[in-house]
Amino acid sequence: MNKSNKAQPFVISKKPIRNSAKALIVEAGRLLTTRNRDLFGDFYLLPGGGQQHGETLDQALKRECLEETGAEIEVGNLALIREYLSANHQFAEFDKTIHQVEFMFVCKLNTPVLTHSITEADSMQTGVEWLEISRLHEFRLYPAILIEMLQKTPNLKFDRVYLGDIN
Repeated sequence: MNKSNKAQPFVISKKPIRNSAKALIVEAGRLLTTRNRDLFGDFYLLPGGGQQHGETLDQALKRECLEETGAEIEVGNLALIREYLSANHQFAEFDKTIHQVEFMFVCKLNTPVLTHSITEADSMQTGVEWLEISRLHEFRLYPAILIEMLQKTPNLKFDRVYLGDIN
């Protein structure tokens, strides 16, 4: 058997797949985001983050939103699921090992956003910002597919839930 036909051994990754819960919070035509900064300037993400062992997705999302925005939230329906395999995307030269599954839930604020109450902002987070949905194309928002989806479907009832590996 030549090398090209040889079966490849099954390898278990030493780096686990990371689950992340994200909040889609829309009020008065605006999307709540965290503002972040990298070498290329400002970029925006949905509030939320990694699920810890023993924590449900809604518990993770409530904790992360409180840490990043200072607000308590009500977690609603699952709206979108996105996978992110960093080796397939634009910043792969910085880290090719990330495999994350993001669960995006429609959420409502139970308390106002209080940036002075942020307890554990992510290392690149510089603030919290409401972005006008009609102007999302002016910002570097990740995942970028949200720009078109939110502008076409402001009621947050999308035709598909699983988005696949997108940036």
